[in-house]
Amino acid sequence: MKRIALALAMTLASPTFAQEAMTEAERTSFRAEVRAYLMENPEVLMEAIGVLEQREQAAKANSDVTLAQTYAGQLHDDPNSFVGGNLEGDITIVEFMDYKCGYCKKAYPEVAQLLTTDGNIKYIVKEFPILGDQSMLAAQFAIATKIVAGDDAYETVHNTLMEFRGDITQDSLSRLAASLELDLASISVEMNGAQVAKIINDNRLLGQAMQISGTPTFVVEDQMLRGYVPFDQMVRIVDAIRSEG
Repeated sequence: MKRIALALAMTLASPTFAQEAMTEAERTSFRAEVRAYLMENPEVLMEAIGVLEQREQAAKANSDVTLAQTYAGQLHDDPNSFVGGNLEGDITIVEFMDYKCGYCKKAYPEVAQLLTTDGNIKYIVKEFPILGDQSMLAAQFAIATKIVAGDDAYETVHNTLMEFRGDITQDSLSRLAASLELDLASISVEMNGAQVAKIINDNRLLGQAMQISGTPTFVVEDQMLRGYVPFDQMVRIVDAIRSEG
């Protein structure tokens, strides 16, 4: 067994060398022995797969750290993105979100809870409409509201759309604008204007550069969290970043 394990290790380390060092008969015999060994000891294969997965996860985490550091300026210093929470906070969370994303809506109250209970987190929103026409319409409306009416109005619209469960249409947005006493005519003009289009496109290009393909995606300092993260886990991540700093 030791001989087979050693040979298997050598093959995994340098399969080309191992193949060249054997005759055809030896290769056939070796393959049979390896197969028999693995069938008798499947835990060896599972252990190897576990090690491989750990290495892949570590490599992915290192890649994400590099991406977060490389694009920190675009993430943190974009004047077109809404900034909430504690503007002087010691931790910055950037969220790429979509108003039609179910997991974004699930994360929404937990992000709000984190901002409230922690009190020292700066929160930046990146409109990232990737789920169809309704997503795009909602993002255009929210961004146009920020341009026309400012950050407070944007925050109200953002929160309302995150809690909204129906179809996002021109009619539903018109009713929302009326309920909030917003200037719908000016917002409608901006929705289809060059500035809104550029903001959405810039976010899309940034997302592509950072290999973001789904929402929500959170960038917490130099860590990327791809997908929904429960409140308790987010707290632990924030605490860990603070302790490392």
